[in-house]
Amino acid sequence: MSDIATNRKARRDFHISEKYEAGIELKGTEVKSIRAGKINISESFARVDRGEVWLYNCDIRPYEQASHEFHVPLRNRRLLLHKKEIRRMAALSDQQGATLVPLRLYWKNGRVKVEIGIGKGKNQRDRREDLKRQAHNREVERELARLHK
Repeated sequence: MSDIATNRKARRDFHISEKYEAGIELKGTEVKSIRAGKINISESFARVDRGEVWLYNCDIRPYEQASHEFHVPLRNRRLLLHKKEIRRMAALSDQQGATLVPLRLYWKNGRVKVEIGIGKGKNQRDRREDLKRQAHNREVERELARLHK
């Protein structure tokens, strides 16, 4: 499993409680563009709509060498999940402040998969505490590495 794209802002801005693996419905030129690395998921989000999960604002640039068929870069793409998972996601995303955030895109057995997380937004104080904790852990690791030399 090799990562295609990661949403680094997701873990910074949200507390991720659960993760799901979903397939994504793509056109042929979109797969070619993804192979070329022309994808951005940093501003994207997912939503449950009428029993289906949709991915919004996922930017897949058009494939340059396509002969006649070009796809729309910011079209909504359907995510492929089991009904039980969709119901669970719908129930969790209906809670106040919870949202469906794509964490990363990756290849699995020749297919593109999306890792979707259920996230609750962090406030400014939570972000500051995370930065302090990361800085503290970094200092501890440096000291341990210095002592073990």
